[in-house]
Amino acid sequence: MTATVTLRPAAPGDAPAIAGMLAELAGELGEAGRFATTPETVRRDGFGPEAAFACILATRDAEPLGLVLFLRYYSTHRAASGVYVQDLWVAPAARSRGLGERLLQAAARQGAVAWGAAFLQLTVHDHNAAAMRFYERLGFGAHGDRPMSVTGGAFRALAGSTA
Repeated sequence: MTATVTLRPAAPGDAPAIAGMLAELAGELGEAGRFATTPETVRRDGFGPEAAFACILATRDAEPLGLVLFLRYYSTHRAASGVYVQDLWVAPAARSRGLGERLLQAAARQGAVAWGAAFLQLTVHDHNAAAMRFYERLGFGAHGDRPMSVTGGAFRALAGSTA
């Protein structure tokens, strides 16, 4: 008999598993060289009263099978709080069984209860056609925004700091 897959909120002791799954995701996206998350940064940033994100894990018999890492987001266009999914990952052996959808549902539910979220948003890498098809099947649609970021020295200059 196959054990049941359980979804549960992540705890500080899960930091090594979370960092490992995020490293797998970065590798799959061809971004392993830019990946900087460690168990220590997960513990520092993901737990406690000032947590920068929330995380739900999918496990079977304590084996991590996937995660959704998300945060509160606000849209002035919608005049509403939402959920921004930073990362969604399911182990290759557990894919195509509805687990990714279950993780997104759990994040949406938690955001609706905790933050009054009225929508869920995420960014898909341009080269990840399989992910685009998955999200489109769930009703996601492109809305014309283009994600941009500023990092490193340009960020420090913008923030007025040379530190």
